[in-house]
Amino acid sequence: MRHGHVPGRDFHLRLTATSDTLRVEVMDTRTERVPPRSVPEAPGDAESGRGLLLVARLATRWGTDPRPAAPGKTVWAELTPRRSGTAMR
Repeated sequence: MRHGHVPGRDFHLRLTATSDTLRVEVMDTRTERVPPRSVPEAPGDAESGRGLLLVARLATRWGTDPRPAAPGKTVWAELTPRRSGTAMR
């Protein structure tokens, strides 16, 4: 996992699964950088800058919330199988 970690600041990763949804949450203490809702594509020769684009294209839903117990934010994504009747394991 590659994340915008700043030395001296923590971050947490949480994965939760139900029978039909996988939720991925990344919490950090950075309040000054909140992802845009509309994610631009990185230039073709860029070596980074595609993480949120992949999240936006693969996730059923995604967004950001303020971090509940500390300064910062939570960036989350939910993935749901596309075929009905298929449970996540």
